[in-house]
Amino acid sequence: MTEYFRFSRAYDVPELVADGIVHGVGVVFALIGATALIFYATVWSSHGELAAAWIYGLGLVLALAASFTYNMWPHSRTKWILRRLDHSAIFVLIAATYTPFLQRGAENPFILTLLIGIWVFAALGIAVKCIFPGRYDRLAILLYLGMGWSGLMAVGPISEYLPMVSLVLIVVGGVIYSAGVIFHVWEKLRFQNAIWHGFVVSAAAVHYTAVFTTFSLS
Repeated sequence: MTEYFRFSRAYDVPELVADGIVHGVGVVFALIGATALIFYATVWSSHGELAAAWIYGLGLVLALAASFTYNMWPHSRTKWILRRLDHSAIFVLIAATYTPFLQRGAENPFILTLLIGIWVFAALGIAVKCIFPGRYDRLAILLYLGMGWSGLMAVGPISEYLPMVSLVLIVVGGVIYSAGVIFHVWEKLRFQNAIWHGFVVSAAAVHYTAVFTTFSLS
């Protein structure tokens, strides 16, 4: 293995088992949750909302499945390829999570512009991760956080389209994601990866609840 293929430190068996359990729980609940959301949207929602449900559901399952595969795979050239998919899927998850909320207010030019802008930045982030693997990782973290909190710019207009409980849950989920970044970069901490992914799964669950309440209470 050359220095070009740089990964985080090698985790021992207990750490891998803990991380695998966290991921497994996340993937199972993502599959169940996405199926339930799409079924609900098929019966009760408009075509635009149904499309948003599909985008969000697929983005959620893709991100957690990609993370599970990458983190469980042994160090190798294949893992280096999976790393690109894992890191790119984070951009997809952020944009996909925003889609059901912003789609509700897409008639507002500012909200529509924000929705398009988030997907444009997601595409640019994916391009950077694929073209320059292993580089600009710190910059990518800042971009993740910037995209994640960009919705604050539209909190006024979007509040007219979403239930208050959804808005609160969006913020709570964002705080959990942001707090988890501390453990993401704290690589020397034992079980660091499992803890970080625990934050990810928890935040994703909170955001899923926000999405579901948006569909069911609007």
